[in-house]
Amino acid sequence: MGAEDRPAVARRDGREPGRAAEVAVDLDDLAALLGDVLTAEGIPATAEASLQLVDADEIAALNAEHMGSAGPTDVLSFPLDGVSGPDDGASAGPSTDRDWIVGYVVVCPEVAAAQAADHAGSVADELALLVTHGGLHLCGWDHAEPAERDRMWARERELLGALGRTPARDPWEGAG
Repeated sequence: MGAEDRPAVARRDGREPGRAAEVAVDLDDLAALLGDVLTAEGIPATAEASLQLVDADEIAALNAEHMGSAGPTDVLSFPLDGVSGPDDGASAGPSTDRDWIVGYVVVCPEVAAAQAADHAGSVADELALLVTHGGLHLCGWDHAEPAERDRMWARERELLGALGRTPARDPWEGAG
C-alpha cells in the first residue's frame, strides 16, 4: 500500500538521544504500519494520526495523568475526532469533508524491549503489535470486558497477519 493511500502519520521520537540509542526503532516503518491499520479500519487517507516514541519516565507520567495507573506502560492511545467502535458500524469519523485528526499513539520502546521475549518474540514484533493495538484504540476498539478483549486480540492477529507482520511468538496465547 502506498503512502498516498493511507492516513498521514506524523512521527516524533521524543526519547533523550542517549536513551534512544538503547532500543533501535524504525520510526518510518512503524508510522506506515499505523497508517495501514487505520486504513484497514476504514479511516480515509485524508485523516491524520500521530505516533510518538517516549522513554519510560515520560510514559509513566502520561499513564498516571490519563489512566490513573502508576509506572510505565507499553502503549497509550488518545483518540481525538470521534471514531465509532467496531460494534457501532464502520469507523466513520466526523461528518465533514475536512481533514481530521484521528488521535495519538504513544509507545515506549524501553518497555516493549523488556517484554518482547516473553510476549511477541522480538522487539520489532512487539513494537508492531503495540502500534497495531494503539491504532485499534484510535478506531474505537477496547478490551475492558473479556468479550471485547477477545475480539480486539482477534483483530490484532488478523491485521498483523494480513500486513505480513505475524509475530515470532503468539502474544495472545494464554494471556488474559
